[in-house]
Amino acid sequence: MQIRFRELALHGQPVHMSEILDVKEPFEGLPDILNHGPVHVDLHATYEDGAAKVNGTITLDLELSCSRCLTHTNQTIKLPFQEVFMQKPEEEDPELDEDIHLVVGDKVDLEPYVVENVVVGLPYIPLCDEACKGLCPVCGGNRNEHDCGCKTEKIDPRLAGLADFFNKE
Repeated sequence: MQIRFRELALHGQPVHMSEILDVKEPFEGLPDILNHGPVHVDLHATYEDGAAKVNGTITLDLELSCSRCLTHTNQTIKLPFQEVFMQKPEEEDPELDEDIHLVVGDKVDLEPYVVENVVVGLPYIPLCDEACKGLCPVCGGNRNEHDCGCKTEKIDPRLAGLADFFNKE
């Protein structure tokens, strides 16, 4: 998946790129990600004011383990992709925007930037649902399925003698 500055400048119109990438690096060593599908990339590149602007979406299917209740859940994640590339000028320009990637040569390989966006867009704490109640710390039961009735209230052992102070009446 590459863009070329010269071709973009000659076309004058946006160039559409759609590709399916089979990447494995972003998912290695992540215990919460049980399985993943290929990464679907749908991008548009335009040439404007000496810069190549690439935007679009990255879509991927993940099988995750919920961080609270440990159930398996499937999620489709859509990530926005927006990068700007410019050929490196002869002299350093201090007024150049920090978000512009300076490139030596005519072509840019977009795959490392796609992988970077996938890594940043992965859920930090995967959840099956925002309202997930998690596991009971006493019996280990899934509190989403049933209420176990266990007491999870902890009393500081130094104040345990005062717990029944008002109940003596």
